[in-house]
Amino acid sequence: MSPTPRPRSRIQQRNREVILDAALEVFSLHGFRGATLDQIAEVAGLSKPNLLYYFRSKEEVHTALLTGLLDTWLDPLRAMNPAGQPLQEILAYVRRKLDLARDFPRESRLFANEILQGAPRMRAAIEGDLRRLVEDKAAVLTRWMDEGRIARVDPVHLVFSIWALTQHYADFEVQVRAVLGPGRDPISEAGGFLETLFTRLLTP
Repeated sequence: MSPTPRPRSRIQQRNREVILDAALEVFSLHGFRGATLDQIAEVAGLSKPNLLYYFRSKEEVHTALLTGLLDTWLDPLRAMNPAGQPLQEILAYVRRKLDLARDFPRESRLFANEILQGAPRMRAAIEGDLRRLVEDKAAVLTRWMDEGRIARVDPVHLVFSIWALTQHYADFEVQVRAVLGPGRDPISEAGGFLETLFTRLLTP
């Protein structure tokens, strides 16, 4: 029987959080292949040996980030209430995804980089938890369509379109802001546009 891990001290927990935040910055800018432990240690303000006390490799840091990120990414879809008013539930999901794009742009780019590389460290989670959740919510959307409460569209591609139209504002933030110009709020403007778009698409 293996011994029970000792709880981390406050300093240890803080250092782990500092390292993960630094790693998020480095990975979101350079991707997994371009990032190095030296870069992460420098951004964290720690020595590389100190970093290696908490994480044994770049892969271990990256996996820790992705594990926490998946729950963040799944929670907005989990919150879609099967007993709710369909169009309101879908529009609320769009808004939650836009809020993620605004509040967690580095996490979004980290996730995008992982997918672009073929999801080598997330494939099991994508083919497991994520797929099951999408299938579950697609069944809810299909039921609403069968009841005539929203227009009939492919439910899985509806979810894909929401991902594409919201995460774009994080993954291509520089492009969005450059095109819109100064003094404009991309997320606020997108919210109004997407509400109109999906209302027109889904109203029976």
